[in-house]
Amino acid sequence: MDFQNNLQFAQELDAADALRNYRDAFHFPKVNGKQVIYFTGNSLGLQPKKTKKYVDEVMTDWAELAVEGHFHAEKSWWDYHERLAEPLAKVVGAKTKEVSVMNTLTVNLHFLMVSFYKPTADRYKIICEEKAFPSDQYMFQSQVKFHGLNPEDAIVEVKKREGEQHWRTEDIVAKINEVGDELALVLIGGVNYYNGQVFDMETITKAGKKVGANVGWDLAHAVGNIELKLHDWGVDFAAWCSYKYMNSGPGNASGIFVNEKYLGKKDISRFEGWWGTKKETRFLMKPKFEPMENADAWQVSNPPVLSLAPYLASLKMFEEVGMEALIKKRNKIVDYLEFILHEIDKEVDSTFEIITPTERGCQLSVFLHGQGKSLFNYLMDNGVITDWREPNVIRLAPAPFYCSYEDMYRFGQILKDGILEN
Repeated sequence: MDFQNNLQFAQELDAADALRNYRDAFHFPKVNGKQVIYFTGNSLGLQPKKTKKYVDEVMTDWAELAVEGHFHAEKSWWDYHERLAEPLAKVVGAKTKEVSVMNTLTVNLHFLMVSFYKPTADRYKIICEEKAFPSDQYMFQSQVKFHGLNPEDAIVEVKKREGEQHWRTEDIVAKINEVGDELALVLIGGVNYYNGQVFDMETITKAGKKVGANVGWDLAHAVGNIELKLHDWGVDFAAWCSYKYMNSGPGNASGIFVNEKYLGKKDISRFEGWWGTKKETRFLMKPKFEPMENADAWQVSNPPVLSLAPYLASLKMFEEVGMEALIKKRNKIVDYLEFILHEIDKEVDSTFEIITPTERGCQLSVFLHGQGKSLFNYLMDNGVITDWREPNVIRLAPAPFYCSYEDMYRFGQILKDGILEN
């Protein structure tokens, strides 16, 4: 499509957008009395308007039923989490039994490492990307130290090539093959938080499995953003948060994927608790753990229903729309945003470097050469909610559920004014 940098063209794109009505299904903050242009769905998604109803249902049941809500609420609490598994499995490309919801992201990665990082004297190394998200780095370091290993020896970071802003799949595969028989685990962020790169998870998973390693993925920036086929790709495990593209609320519950070949096993290493034991006999208070036949076996405590209610509300919308439609709009609106950036670049004779490669989801990371944080502050003061990453990068993530093409055009005009004023 030949894009145009004008309001009428953007409005025509919106009029033809099959998802345009979903914008009205979300609450938008306001700056100076006007609805913001929201580019931080990659950090915290907007609140769906239906979320309050789902939370109020739980609060009402708690008020009217108290403890009986566990079994007699319309959405009974003791199995509330099961309602999330099927729609979530569709989002991540899994079988329903391979998915569960519990805890928060880094907590779940630690729990999953118990099962999938079992170092030996010969096979103990972990491959991750250079400068992984800090929480992942801390998790890796503490895990290897827990096993009595030296992080500098056990953790192998795949670096970007000199002068390049993204990783090459062939370099990751080469590093996997180089570490070879010493490799215990590959664990990478499926979409890099800084540059927005989508990794070739299928190829990397295949390479890791070929040398005998387990392969997992941190999908914090991937779930609800890109197409995932965790089961078909043969991924061993994965975890993700729910508050970014999944719009479930700040710090909300995490999801996990465990490949079906590990399900129902009693001899797998795993930290276990009451809610992972068989549902049919859970209240018999038996002394021996009998694992659920699905990913719920990794649950330890009963689910936080007040946290799951917003997640369920959002998942109902994902189920209505489907990832195919979201990805179709995502591709078009991100392409339009890229076009706008280049057009403004020409108009103000500035230099924007988009450091996100073509393998991308919603996010464009833009290096603002010659511009300081004052430009970021100008954008925020004028109703463009984005975020800043040192040394000089803003991340723009137009989520397809609620961002419009007119947003992209208006952002370009505010950006131009900000550059001219700074």
